[in-house]
Amino acid sequence: DGLAENLAAQVLAIAGNYSHILAPATASGKNVAPRIAAKLDVAQISDITKVVSADTFERPIYAGNAIATVQSIDATKVITVRGTGFDAAAATGGSAAVENAAAVADSGKSSFVGREVTKNDRPELTAAKIIVSGGRALGSAEKFNEVMTPLADKLGAAIGASRAAVDAGYAPNDLQVGQTGKIVAPQLYVAAGISGAIQHLAGMKDSKVIVAINKDEEAPIFSVADYGLVADLFEAVPEMASKL
Repeated sequence: DGLAENLAAQVLAIAGNYSHILAPATASGKNVAPRIAAKLDVAQISDITKVVSADTFERPIYAGNAIATVQSIDATKVITVRGTGFDAAAATGGSAAVENAAAVADSGKSSFVGREVTKNDRPELTAAKIIVSGGRALGSAEKFNEVMTPLADKLGAAIGASRAAVDAGYAPNDLQVGQTGKIVAPQLYVAAGISGAIQHLAGMKDSKVIVAINKDEEAPIFSVADYGLVADLFEAVPEMASKL
């Protein structure tokens, strides 16, 4: 079941044949890649968003406010990749071969006990093409669901939330979008009642089209929005849903 200790050992068993070892910048990838880098005694390059050359990469720093260009002189590059930073590859074509590898022995350092999976009929947040997110301005968990759910239903969208909304108990932690939550880049991102703190912007500013609804015309969210509506979200969001 993808135990990090065993998966890292499996990669290390064949690592000598490769110059680059890549993992997604997800919870699983971030659990495995550092183990591989440590065993190989190389510096991991984290969360890249662009490949400049075989040894040079770009990655966001300072909550996405600056882009660092990083060059590695290590013989083996261990890299985690921010999936939202790249266009989806074609499902067919390519010349890479699929090879079978001998399984390594169980490390015995950990064991799989069980998995609790949240059941949700909505698209998974990081893979959704449309996301509607609510902020602390919604005022309560009841209002969050009452206002955001109809719009999400009409759009076939995933629901997200700001950290402030999650911390206030309006939405569960797995809906949090931002630097300390999930990094998303949907085709359409609708932010309702979200002021646009730097940590939130870091998680969604690469969205293709951003729509912001906030009654504060000075809210930072408008600095990244393609479309901004200065209005009371309790009136604007239901009206949007009714017209779809």
